[in-house]
This record gives sequence, C-alpha cells and structure tokens, in this order.
Amino acid sequence: MRTLKHHITINVSLIGLAGVLALSACHNEEKEKEEKARAQQEQADIEVPPVETVALEKAKLASVLRIPGELQPYQQVSLYAKVNSYVKKYLVDVGSEVHAGQLMIILEAPEINSQLASAQARIKQQEAIYLASKATYDRLFNTAKTPGTIAQNDIDQAEARMKADKANMQAAKASYQEVSSTLQYLQIRAPFDGVVSERNASMGAYVGPGGGGAQPPLFVVQQQKKLRLVISVPELNTGALNGKEEVDFTVRALPNEQFKARVVRSAGALDARLRSERLEMDVQNPKKILLPGMYAEVSVPMRSHDSTFVIPQTALVQSTEKVFVIRVTNDHKAQWVDVQKGMQGKEGVEVYSKELALGDKLIKVATDEIRDGQPVKDAVAKKEEEKN
Repeated sequence: MRTLKHHITINVSLIGLAGVLALSACHNEEKEKEEKARAQQEQADIEVPPVETVALEKAKLASVLRIPGELQPYQQVSLYAKVNSYVKKYLVDVGSEVHAGQLMIILEAPEINSQLASAQARIKQQEAIYLASKATYDRLFNTAKTPGTIAQNDIDQAEARMKADKANMQAAKASYQEVSSTLQYLQIRAPFDGVVSERNASMGAYVGPGGGGAQPPLFVVQQQKKLRLVISVPELNTGALNGKEEVDFTVRALPNEQFKARVVRSAGALDARLRSERLEMDVQNPKKILLPGMYAEVSVPMRSHDSTFVIPQTALVQSTEKVFVIRVTNDHKAQWVDVQKGMQGKEGVEVYSKELALGDKLIKVATDEIRDGQPVKDAVAKKEEEKN
C-alpha cells in the first residue's frame, strides 16, 4: 500500500513537472516570436525609413528682404567753365553752404573784351550802311512820284539793298549779344541750395569746357539736406513689391540708430546688366548726420499678392542639379517633384510647380539621400498602427 502511494506521488510530480516545462517552452517560443518580429520590424525600418510628412497648403507669405543700398545726394551737379578763361577769384570753397543764384567764382578772359568791342564797332558800321541805303531809297521813292522821272527797276533795286543792309545790321547786333552773353559765363553761380563737395582749380588756373571728362569740374555741388536711398531689388523679388513700401535701414557709421524711408520711385523695368529693379526713397536729412556715399543695410517688407504653395524650409531640397520637393505617393514611395523657389519668410518658403496639388503629402525633412522611387513610411501612420 505504501508502495502504491509512493508511485502515485511520483506520477503526480512528473505530471506537474511536465506541465511547467510545457508552459516554459510556450513562453520561450512566444518570446522568440516577439524578438524575431521586433528584429524584422527594425530591419524593415532600416530598409524603409519612417518619415514625417506635411500636407501641402496655400498661404500668403510675408517676409523681409535685406539688401544693401547707397545714399546719394538728392541733387548733384558738376560745374565747368563755359569758355576758355582764367580763375580770377574764388568766393566759396569745399564745405561751403551755397544758395541758389549765389556767385561762387569769377573768371576772366581778356580776348572776350576785344571781341565785344569788335562786335560793337561792326554794329555801328552796319548801321551807317543801312542809313545810307535807306536815304537813297527814300530819295528815289519821293522823286518817282513825278511820272517818268525814275524807272521802277531802280526803285526796286534800292529797296532790296536797303533791306539787305538792315538784315546785316540785325546780324551785327545779334553777334554783339552773343559775345555779351558770353561774359555772363565768367561768373559761375550755384544752381540750387547745397554744399560744395569738390574744388579742383586754384587761383590763376587756366580752365575751359570739360564736360566730356577731359578736365575735372571747377566745383561739385550736392544737395545734402535731402538724400536719395537707392537699392536694386533682384528679379526674383520684384513680384512682391507694390511701390509704396516703408523700409528701415541702418548705416555702419551709426550702428545704434535706425532710420525709416518710403519708396517713392521705381524704375518699372529691370536693369539689363544686373537683372534687378531700381527703387528710390527720399530721406530727409536736415542735420546732415547722413552723408552722401554711405552704404546702408535696408530691410524691405515683402508680401505675396496671391496665395501660393508654402512649405517648411526643410522640405525644400536644393542640390547642384535641381530644386525639388519629395512627395509621398499613395503606394508609399518617394517622388521627386521639380519646383521653382519663391519668397522665403519665417512661415516657410514659396514653391511653384504644376505637378503639385493641394493636400499632397511632402516629406518634412527632405534630403537627396531619399532617392526617387524609394519606399518610405509615414511616421504618423506608423504610430497610429502601433497604437492599434
């Protein structure tokens, strides 16, 4: 009886041990399956990397274009001598403020006085000739009142001679006026209110016409209390201009000060050499703290006129060959789509392409390492699958 109980106890123990071993084997098998599935998933993730996507949307992008500009005088003129002459007297110098019509320099040309005297003598000579021919005509005309005394041909010739002498007298007077007006060019006056920025001749110097560049100007006068700020906007950005922008600008000489100006003139055409449009702003400078010739850093606000596709800057790939975005197709493959880049701002960058449509899924962080046609997984869709 004891032996039977012993056998029964042994059998029960063996059965329990077998059950434990079976459960352990099942657990190990499930664990192996999980590890194998995890390894397969990791391998799949390596082969088909998950990517974050964004839906393509339209928006109006606002940005700021930072561009160099130059401050120029509102008006500037180079003054030359009209006639060959000598510098007789300077009345202003570099840095002098002048007003419109103010006498700046006196020149002298002795030969002009001789020409003037000669012209005046020629007038008197022609006046005498005219008076003689007029007297002859008057005498013949009065005598001809008696029929048969003077031939009509003689009267006509006398009249023609009188008119010719009168024309010669008028020409002599015009010549005198021409020489007389030349004397006015020996006094050079300021054309507008401004500042003398250059003086290039000394007392007694021989000067003459030099507008072609053969001779430097006697003076350069600049209007400095009002300046022009000139910038050239690249062709790519001209579409976002409306011609009424208010810009901010700074200059290196005054780094802690910011100035404002409004666009008042635009060229309306592109420069053939720079492929850019010229914009001008008027800058009031009553204290003359800004100087002509200074370079400025200008911030021009720009805004799209129409809604365009706007994407994150990281979604745009700019390789040496092309500019493109990567779209995720319905069969989960990467597709390169060529685009044109537009304005760039804090919200993103504009892109243009006829192949894109609203709602297209684009890879948010795109690189040329993601090849065209490569399988990809949407990271958002993958997380949802893992949750389910």
